[in-house]
Amino acid sequence: MIGVDLFAGSGGLSLGARQAGIDVRLAVEADEHAAQTYAHNHTCTPVLVDDICKLHELKISSEGQPTILFGGPPCQGFSTSNQKTRTLYNQSNWLYTEFLRVAKLWRANWILLETVGGIAETAGGAFLKSIVDGMKSQGYDTQVWVLNAVDFGVPQRRSRVFVLGAPPGLSLEKPRPTMTEPVTVREAISDLPDLPNGASIDCLPHKSIQRSPYARLMSCGRTDCSNHVVTKNADYVIERYQHIPQGGNWGDIPASLMLNYSDRLRCHTGIYHRLREDTPSTVIGNYRKNMLVHPTQDRGLSVREAARLQSFPDWYEFKGTIGFQQQQVGNAVPPLLAQRVFEVIVAHASN
Repeated sequence: MIGVDLFAGSGGLSLGARQAGIDVRLAVEADEHAAQTYAHNHTCTPVLVDDICKLHELKISSEGQPTILFGGPPCQGFSTSNQKTRTLYNQSNWLYTEFLRVAKLWRANWILLETVGGIAETAGGAFLKSIVDGMKSQGYDTQVWVLNAVDFGVPQRRSRVFVLGAPPGLSLEKPRPTMTEPVTVREAISDLPDLPNGASIDCLPHKSIQRSPYARLMSCGRTDCSNHVVTKNADYVIERYQHIPQGGNWGDIPASLMLNYSDRLRCHTGIYHRLREDTPSTVIGNYRKNMLVHPTQDRGLSVREAARLQSFPDWYEFKGTIGFQQQQVGNAVPPLLAQRVFEVIVAHASN
């Protein structure tokens, strides 16, 4: 199967596609830092670093193979944590129309658009309906799948929406969960090295060879990995961390240490959240801004730890400054989730 990835980001969807056997022939990504990460890890896929609005021609030879156009248009405006931007008036919320426009250019056999769960609620579901109607107008039979990454081996509770456009007459069964027991944070990151606040280290050995099945899967036989970088927090922030138990948040911090907040009671529940070792992670989104705390160490998550919680293998390296790396990991589609979605599509396309 031949694929093209729009709004490719750092490559989570493409990695899942590759793992499902799809030959990704082109990626389009406007952000130069995310594109650098993509190109570094997907060496056989050309990356067009440009605004998708400027893409007016798509000539990809299919060589008689089935084709799929896929992508995840920017979806922060649909997030339930961004109440002020979840409207018809946020211009970034309309970028899915560029995906549909490019779909008309290439006329792939299949199209797949990925976005956040909040799209079903935004503007009364108007955006989701528009996407479905846009696919139907191009002759695709359309299905909407709401999937939680934790059900597919990702150590994170992260709900995503996949809108699938299939050839006429085809109805696919929704991907079935592959896990009966969720992967925990401990299973995901306990073999990674201990780090200080503000760590800025490229490559380090794993601290333990006694790994969970998930950690063995992510290590791919490696004894070391990169991206051991952690935000440098001020001393007063580290002092706050010391008061937060696993599963706790800002509410566990003494009020005397939160005096710079005009009204600390208005803090979001996800602020200063310390992960629990014995459960899957909460959403790895903007984990630096949210001050997501390591379960046993008084610091934020490293880029590699966040990547593990997103199901990126250890050979996958993120490029750019720490801020860009954090953004790339947080915005990505978990590859294990993407892989299962693409496997269902490939199975039908090959019949």
